Amino acid sequence: MSLVAPCEAVVFDFGGVVFNWSPPDLILSMWPHLATTRDEAQALALSIFQSFTPGSDWTEFDRGALQRPEIELRLAHRTGLAHGDLHRLLDAIPIHLAPIAATVAWIERLAKAGTRLHYLSNMPSPFAQHLLREHAFLKHFRDGVFSCDVGQIKPEPAIFTTAAQQFGLEPSRCVFIDDHGGNVAVAQQLGWNAVQFVDAAQCERDLIRLGALPSHHQAL
Repeated sequence: MSLVAPCEAVVFDFGGVVFNWSPPDLILSMWPHLATTRDEAQALALSIFQSFTPGSDWTEFDRGALQRPEIELRLAHRTGLAHGDLHRLLDAIPIHLAPIAATVAWIERLAKAGTRLHYLSNMPSPFAQHLLREHAFLKHFRDGVFSCDVGQIKPEPAIFTTAAQQFGLEPSRCVFIDDHGGNVAVAQQLGWNAVQFVDAAQCERDLIRLGALPSHHQAL
């Protein structure tokens, strides 16, 4: 797939693309009494986050249908984990969502080059507000959509339609970046030029090959 001209905007997912997001690492750091191996941490992550399947507890938190006290109670009831452990885990998430330096550097270069930037992210309200409040580089984004604000989540097609309408963009004239292949696939089905993120350098190369960015955007 290639574009006939450079895109009008680049739309970033946040968790795992712009900000660190690794539930097993978070669990290993917070719950040494519950997980001593990565396999144990991964099993706990699957129990808590349920692979972010639409309709699960966490995705309803992402959607804004559940608030912080409700998600803690639901998780404790469903998993049998102690409420205090869950409370401390959720308290730690904002700090865990640290900026990925290579992506931030790329965003800074894109902004300097005049590229229009937006975001489209599944994010519960407390964490979304923390990111907007704490990270000055987000000023480079002209606009964005958080799932909690619109009551929709990726990979539901509706949130992509909402984003395109809010940004005033034709999906075919912008490119969407996400670390989850399922979200990328849905975006592509809806006419977006979408690329799966592994790291900033790989993603930039893919966008240049796609024709979405001119080659002079690439770092030396």
